[in-house]
Amino acid sequence: MIHIIAAIDRRLAIGYQNKLLFHLPDDMKRFKALTTGHTVLMGRNTFASLPKGALPRRRNIVLSTHADTLCPGAELYGSLETALQHCSKEEEVFIIGGAAVYRQAMPLAHVLHITQVDATALQADAFFPAIADSEWVEQARETHSADERHACAFAFVTYVRR
Repeated sequence: MIHIIAAIDRRLAIGYQNKLLFHLPDDMKRFKALTTGHTVLMGRNTFASLPKGALPRRRNIVLSTHADTLCPGAELYGSLETALQHCSKEEEVFIIGGAAVYRQAMPLAHVLHITQVDATALQADAFFPAIADSEWVEQARETHSADERHACAFAFVTYVRR
């Protein structure tokens, strides 16, 4: 089962200079709850952006075409296809970024876990692919207002493939 998990703004922006666009503690808590005990698959820049390296209590897989890439605590594969061949059919695989990996994984994914941020980032250089209504149906939505810990409103939205 292939999941994609991402936080996007109104323009589908996901990052700027290899950093997240928004600080949303509840989104981080949800990310941890959904991915812990499963496999997280990411590009090498996403891995490099992790403040403490490999995510604990998860199988970490990094994609890189550079065989000499160092990713302590992670398995390294040259392509998404090769990485997925090394995952069992029963394994829950969460694609966690970046933009190029999301684009490659969209046709293969079964579920999207999207945090829709009700804001537009001032600067962005990485974007999530469009979520086509013809391919995805919204299964669940949980809205959250801005508060003392969250500068803007957001919604946790789960899509499943049609």
